[in-house]
Amino acid sequence: MIGANNLIDARYLQQDFLTRMRMNQDNSMPAGHGRSPQGGSRVGGRLRRWVGLWMSNGRNEGPPDLDELWRDFNRKLSRLFGGRGGNDGNSGNNGGGSSGGGNNFQPDMRGASIGISLVIGVVVLGWLASGVFIVQEGQQGVITSFGKYSRTVDAGIQYRLPYPFQAHEVVSFTQLQSVEVGRSQGATTGLKDSSMLTQDENIVDIRFTVQYRLKDSRDYLFENVDANEAVVQASESAVREIVGRSTMDSVLYEQRDAIAIDLSKSIQVQLDRLKTGIQVINVNVNGVQPPEPVQAAFDDAFRATADRERLKNEGEAYANNVIPRAQGQAARVREEAEGYRAKVVSTAEGDADRFRSVLTEYQRAPGVTRDRLYIDAMREVYTNVTKVMVDSRNNSNLLYLPLDKLVQQQGSGSVTTSTPTPIAPQDPTTGGSTVLTPDVRSRENLRSRDRDGR
Repeated sequence: MIGANNLIDARYLQQDFLTRMRMNQDNSMPAGHGRSPQGGSRVGGRLRRWVGLWMSNGRNEGPPDLDELWRDFNRKLSRLFGGRGGNDGNSGNNGGGSSGGGNNFQPDMRGASIGISLVIGVVVLGWLASGVFIVQEGQQGVITSFGKYSRTVDAGIQYRLPYPFQAHEVVSFTQLQSVEVGRSQGATTGLKDSSMLTQDENIVDIRFTVQYRLKDSRDYLFENVDANEAVVQASESAVREIVGRSTMDSVLYEQRDAIAIDLSKSIQVQLDRLKTGIQVINVNVNGVQPPEPVQAAFDDAFRATADRERLKNEGEAYANNVIPRAQGQAARVREEAEGYRAKVVSTAEGDADRFRSVLTEYQRAPGVTRDRLYIDAMREVYTNVTKVMVDSRNNSNLLYLPLDKLVQQQGSGSVTTSTPTPIAPQDPTTGGSTVLTPDVRSRENLRSRDRDGR
């Protein structure tokens, strides 16, 4: 049906073109041939020249033959619609040629239908193929039907119905975006964005950066208009809430690290409540400071606080060093005292046991025990003295000196004698001299004292 309508339109175009050409040709004839001198048409001449140049591809070969031009037009139109060209023989006179030229166009309806069907098929295939699209890795595609959400597709080659039935939009999930809340300029120019009121009615300027990415493509496309604006509004609301319930000192010094964590949680809660499809990844606090007019005073207070913390840490370090050392010394002294106590107790117990054993022996033989104790005491005393005691009452002319012991004790004192060295008496049986040792002399003196006492 479409091909037939096109052929009918072409036929009307052909007849109209032929009529205009005949009129221009009649107007271009001389006056003797039935043309009035005043009936000349400049427009017809210009049209004839233009058509002649077009049909001759721009070659100026003299006045064109209108019948030949018309036959060429019919042939081109017939080839375009799959028709058969007419007889290119004699066309007769101008009128007959025109009439015969008009009857030469005999289109082939079957060929025209095939050509038009092929064109329509190619157009339809291209239209159907326009629904194929590719979703890259880390992205999601959202398909809408007449503007309404239909479904969400993942990475890969996907298909939807062609326009205008369905459309698609690709959203990236791996791209990390950031937005800064609070101006980076001075506090006097950023009061609207960065100045917050604390619980103790002080003003602080806080600036931070929120990093986020998408987590729900449907909510991101259909539930919010501007993602950055939504994040900024949620961030401002969250920071006013957190700073408003905190004191100035806690915001400036004590809880600066905790503010970022609280901000991240609060911003995420508000974004989820608004169904923005945004996930907060991190919140970086860029700066928290008091207003500029009181900045110097707060800097001094901050330095004083830092000095206090430094001295406190130094004191704790000194205490951690001194206390363990003192505890170690106390433990060592206690151990030494315990050892000394054990030594003294054991010595006392040993002396007591020895005294009890001596007492038992003394009760059996008092004199012998007393002499033995005296001799032991004198031996112990004389062992450590540097003088040699000589019994001058004996008639001994020979004196034996323990030179080896005297040489050993030379460093601590000099050896002196209180009386001239006597000569030991001769033993009448051996003919030699008798040497009296200190132990023998002491024993003899004790015996003489005992005899004198009796």
